[in-house]
Amino acid sequence: MQADGVAVVTGASRGLGRAVALELAYQGFDVVATMRDPAAGASLPGEAVAASAKGTLRVERLDVTDHDTIRLPEGLRVLVNNAGVEAAHPPFEATPMELWRAMFEANVFGLVEVTRRAIPLLRAAGGGVICNVTSSSILAPVPFYAPYRSSKAAVSAIGESLRAELAPFRIRVLEIMPGPIDTDMLANSDRAPEAIDWPDYAPMAQRYYEGRRNIEGSVTSTADAAHAIVAAILDDDSPLRVGCDPLATGMIEMWRGTSDEALMTAMLPAWTA
Repeated sequence: MQADGVAVVTGASRGLGRAVALELAYQGFDVVATMRDPAAGASLPGEAVAASAKGTLRVERLDVTDHDTIRLPEGLRVLVNNAGVEAAHPPFEATPMELWRAMFEANVFGLVEVTRRAIPLLRAAGGGVICNVTSSSILAPVPFYAPYRSSKAAVSAIGESLRAELAPFRIRVLEIMPGPIDTDMLANSDRAPEAIDWPDYAPMAQRYYEGRRNIEGSVTSTADAAHAIVAAILDDDSPLRVGCDPLATGMIEMWRGTSDEALMTAMLPAWTA
């Protein structure tokens, strides 16, 4: 597609969403960078100008869990569903229903409402792209992350259905599956999961943390990841699922070439040995 028209990015106050908003503006889109607190993005328009962006960038309030704040502009060509949350990671049996509900409210139901409102606008504009940011972690049996991973897996399934449903309207669906990107979320995950406080699960939680620390040499900058994401948005021949960093790209390639059971059998010893 051509880099023109309006692009909306949710969760653009920091991290990957912020970098994607800037990259879209640089390429030529008129970007609406949305976030719960617009003050957090006050410097974004100036950053776009300083980067000699071919398009424009403005900041607006949008909280995906507050549907009254969801206002999307005419002329929409690209929607990047980036907003999402993470939470504590206790054992499954000790995870309260409130945590599950909060995770799905932000990561699934909020995305559904934004996307539901975006589709008529994209159709009226003659087509475009819906880009959903999930996680490469849904390709691996990661312990203690069931609420987070299942919320992202739900978005993945939604994207598959939308890919078929929206194809007649020239609306392309794209799923970005990041690995370790240099964001606050990644930095905040540099700890043992809360499951370590349960004696029955402490050894596995410790092994998980030790394995997680091995990714430190594989972290990709937000700017590089955003460049890969926007390249996929602009590529009409892009596959549905795309990594935006080397580790995620490798995981997707392994997933595509390996049976589910073989993949899980290879990965499970990392947590259970």
